[in-house]
Amino acid sequence: MKILIINGSPKAQYSITLQTCRYLEIMFPEHSFSYLHIGRKIRALEKDFSPAITELNEAELIIFSYPVYTFIAPSQLHKFIELMKMSGLSLAGKWATQITTSKHFYDVTAHKYIEDNCHDMGLKYVKGLSADMDDLTKKKGQTEAVDFLRYVLWCTEKDYSEKPTIIAAAKDSVLATVPENIADKEDGDVVVVTDATENDFSLNKMIARFCAVSSNNVRVLNLHDFYMKGGCLGCMNCAVTSQCVYKDGFSEILRNNIQSSDAIVYAFSIKDHSMGPLFKMYDDRQFCNGHRSVTMGRPVAYLISGNYSAETNLQMILEGRGEVGGNFIAGIATDEADTDYNIDKLAENLSYAITYKFNKPANFLGVGGSKIFRDLVYMMRGMMKADHKFYKEHNQYDFPQKHKVMSMAMYLVGAMLGSDKIRAKMGNKMNEGMLMPYEKILNDAKKNK
Repeated sequence: MKILIINGSPKAQYSITLQTCRYLEIMFPEHSFSYLHIGRKIRALEKDFSPAITELNEAELIIFSYPVYTFIAPSQLHKFIELMKMSGLSLAGKWATQITTSKHFYDVTAHKYIEDNCHDMGLKYVKGLSADMDDLTKKKGQTEAVDFLRYVLWCTEKDYSEKPTIIAAAKDSVLATVPENIADKEDGDVVVVTDATENDFSLNKMIARFCAVSSNNVRVLNLHDFYMKGGCLGCMNCAVTSQCVYKDGFSEILRNNIQSSDAIVYAFSIKDHSMGPLFKMYDDRQFCNGHRSVTMGRPVAYLISGNYSAETNLQMILEGRGEVGGNFIAGIATDEADTDYNIDKLAENLSYAITYKFNKPANFLGVGGSKIFRDLVYMMRGMMKADHKFYKEHNQYDFPQKHKVMSMAMYLVGAMLGSDKIRAKMGNKMNEGMLMPYEKILNDAKKNK
């Protein structure tokens, strides 16, 4: 087959993910491999997409190769997918899959994003390979890579591909109305971050209503109004120095105008099952904070125009972002139905969260994601100095190995439960003993009320 590697990494030939593709080229010499380094060349492709059209036309199997950035693919690959769709190129019937490397932090949402867009373009999609960053350096990882491509090729022979998710057709937007009377403003600084253009008529209406009904002071910051030189380069300079290598002023705007606020509202129209390339560039560039949750404890909210109820993957991404970042999601208002009510409710929830500094403990999405970063930063603390310092200061190294007393107690409990005689004598004492600390808390609460 003619296999085209779409290399979405901004590191081009220095991409770790790309090395898996190069290894597969060696192991499958009977197939023809070609490479399109779109992560590095995206600016040129925006001006002239014809070189990509030529490569895509000739390909029989397209492999999207990229590192996972901020829950999804890098912003450069987002832009490339947008250009693919805008080009009018017909890819129906061609095959597609993907190869990623990451620490398995929300690789599932990244893969689903690519899969959904492949289905949009009529590509026959086979589930991709999600590898750890150093898998290829091990025999097991090498075998898994070979087995993966062999399976993909077998699927093309058998004509086995994933079936696209049936998505309910989007209904007409229910436009928000903007009240003439503006709510009295209390203390509190809320910033709305948006990429809205004049063509985003419904989204602009939503933003206008939120600004009017919010009881907090609201600022609107449009991503089109300041310059970002490019997407995240994955250079890791920020993890060492806390500074981005780009000198375009984005880091200063982020820290002084956005992250200094009491709450952040993100407003966007759904594009290609995501927030669109410009917003993704903004998200990726926030990595100037490394793995540090610098807005921890601050509420966030979303104003979204589009068929959000059908975008289950995007729903997981937004929830995961809030959970891992330690941010209470005060609301997600869309223009699918009851737009005014949803915006008003969001505004009130946000004001409540600001006033009472309300937050919730993390669920699985937050706890699981945080543990991956915790282990990664600790393992690479010699390089990720800024991240390591932040994690120590905020007690985020909550390793289970530190709870030595509890661990030893569990050995004793395990030995007791292993004896039939002791277990029979204990009866319900085990459950009663476990509840003793909670009984004390309840009794203290009654006394102090």
